[in-house]
Amino acid sequence: MIIKDAATKRELKKELIEKDLVIVGGGMSGVCGAITAARQGLRVLLVQDRPVLGGNASSEVRLWILGATSHMGNNNRWSREGGVIDEILVENTHRNPEGNPVILDMILLDKVTQEPNITLLLNTAVYEVMKTDADHISALKAFCSQNATEYELRAPLFCDASGDGIVGFLSGAAFRMGAENRETFNEPMAPDMSYGELLGHSLYFYTKDTGKPVAFHPPAFAMDVQKEIPRYRSFNAKEHGCKLWWVEYGGRLDTVHDTEQIKWELWKVIYGVWDYIKNSGEFPEAATYTLEWVGMIPGKRESRRFEGDYMLSQTDLIEQRIHPDAVAYGGWSIDLHPADGVFSERSPCNQWHSKGLFQIPYRCLYSRNIKNLFLAGRIISVSHVAFGATRVMATSAYTGQAVAVAAALCARLQKEPQELLEAPHMATLQKELMKTGQYIPGKKLRDEEDLALRSTVTASSSINFSGFDQRELMYKPLTISAGQLIPVTSGTLPAFRLPVRADAPTELTVEIRSSSRPGGFTPDKILFRKQLSLSAGDTVIEINSGLQLDRPQYLFLCFMKNEAVEIAYSAQRITGFVSVFNGVNKAVSNNGKQQAPEGSGVDTFEFWCPQRRPEGQNLALTFSDPVFVPGISALTNGVDRPTDQPNAWIADPADAHPSVSLDWSVPQQIRKIHLAFDTDFDHAMESVLMTHPETTMPFCVQRYQVEDEGGNIVYQKEANFQTQHTIVFEQPVTTKRLTIRMEHPSGQVPAALFSVRCYAE
Repeated sequence: MIIKDAATKRELKKELIEKDLVIVGGGMSGVCGAITAARQGLRVLLVQDRPVLGGNASSEVRLWILGATSHMGNNNRWSREGGVIDEILVENTHRNPEGNPVILDMILLDKVTQEPNITLLLNTAVYEVMKTDADHISALKAFCSQNATEYELRAPLFCDASGDGIVGFLSGAAFRMGAENRETFNEPMAPDMSYGELLGHSLYFYTKDTGKPVAFHPPAFAMDVQKEIPRYRSFNAKEHGCKLWWVEYGGRLDTVHDTEQIKWELWKVIYGVWDYIKNSGEFPEAATYTLEWVGMIPGKRESRRFEGDYMLSQTDLIEQRIHPDAVAYGGWSIDLHPADGVFSERSPCNQWHSKGLFQIPYRCLYSRNIKNLFLAGRIISVSHVAFGATRVMATSAYTGQAVAVAAALCARLQKEPQELLEAPHMATLQKELMKTGQYIPGKKLRDEEDLALRSTVTASSSINFSGFDQRELMYKPLTISAGQLIPVTSGTLPAFRLPVRADAPTELTVEIRSSSRPGGFTPDKILFRKQLSLSAGDTVIEINSGLQLDRPQYLFLCFMKNEAVEIAYSAQRITGFVSVFNGVNKAVSNNGKQQAPEGSGVDTFEFWCPQRRPEGQNLALTFSDPVFVPGISALTNGVDRPTDQPNAWIADPADAHPSVSLDWSVPQQIRKIHLAFDTDFDHAMESVLMTHPETTMPFCVQRYQVEDEGGNIVYQKEANFQTQHTIVFEQPVTTKRLTIRMEHPSGQVPAALFSVRCYAE
């Protein structure tokens, strides 16, 4: 029993926490940053003002995590982000293929609490910044509403991943809010005042079919959407959740301080929408539906953007400019929305894609005037136009991971963030990032500590690709143009064949295309075209182009739309091979071709995109000679995903016991082995609402074991589903040989491995 006498004043409980790095914001950038930093050895404090982690991805908002893959609706092949965000998305797909946002909450909490170096504060809001001088933060003050405790949070380094930039704002960091004019960064896409300067907030709702009639009595504040919403006929009884991303409002208000007002307006819209669906009589199929969930807090898009030593702009994205300090990348379209949102007469979004990935430089990830403040997530140093592409969650998470490794390097070297720009430090940062699985376009990992680079690597076999398995052919109509992405070496392109069927005599156009940008996947160069006359019935067409290729690259073998023709597909799937289609994906403003307005500063080009499994089989092509022989050099080439080549060792499908061996002339003491497997970087892995056909990617090696020179099993793994796998031995393994024995993922998918690295410590 506690009895307290009356008092004129009482103080809150106070607690001091000191760490190496304080990260404020528990969205995807903060979560991925905290996990990455903790694994780098930093003592991390993660501060989140909500009861769950994930931010806009959490069960409180329920937006899917996306980034460069863009719903698989752009030309960014194999572009899903790496590192911890990849680990989370792959695990969520494995454990939660139904896209349940509550399960995603659980996974994020599980990931964070498994890291002993992370201290997590939930329901804790930062409200004050303490400084040692004008440009250094010494501590933060925060308050937890659930335990009535005031915290003082001290560290030498801070990261603001809070979305609205509370730490940056209170510390005096330079920031911007609202759109720049066209002249500021020479951006033709910069909006005028009629379009508006800010993107608004969104709220979502979920529905459920109860199987019996359900009445809905709307609240008095529900809006008459038929009168107020110009696009009210776009609502229907089947769509809910973040498929209604365009239910947006607030772009002409203060998107920080007017958030509660914006939320109430969105509640009016949502309950009005449900009143329209249930009670207008236009949706009889909704008679048994009930409103299962409505968001309590809005999902925010845009507020403050903080200034670093560089501000990314439209030209950086469209031209895919190379930055010497690149540490991350993006690939979402420049996706701007009218400020009036759901109340606008305009299209709800204005999306323009670039022809590939764009680099994000390190200079965008720290404050230019607060010397120990990192920036991560949607507040990084970009223009309003570039923000349209960098703001999405997987890209935001990627910046958080980059900041985390930079913070670890700062701590090790006793440097401030800006000082890492010096050449030796930047090269080290990029190397350490790539070791965590962070792919940086144009960069290759060369780690002098990697013992694999000093070994002789051999394999039991390597695929000698001269065509896909012909045993289980399926024929599909050529209702849209179809193509096969094929990796080729330099020299003469072998002749290729494809079984086809024609309903009647017709002509089929075949094209061979490449990308004008090395390493790109936009087929904008036609190298060869031929029209073939087909008779009715089955035949095998043959194309001998005689093309001379001056470098290894991907080619597109394209078969143009003809509804009178069916072409054959194979059931075989192989790492680094994918079929693509010149179809339409309305979710990302893909109408088969991007027709850029004159003077917009963006490119006109066609989209050739993969189909989601279980569709998306490879075209049943065969070649007169091998067109691709990967060998084993890819295992140590420093790139762990397809780029201009698959960059993987791929076993011969006929090899019953595929294996890779590393041999040294003298015994090595090996403490750690790092392996990178194929979890299909083309699959977008949307985290909520959408479902996925598999829990383990079909290309991923699930069973393997590691043996020493005596054939002793030093490690074995069952049921692997992850991309990156690090084996750490309690006691070093001393051996002159390591052999990794793998099982093929299935009878239709040969085993593949992107890389193997070995370390003494």
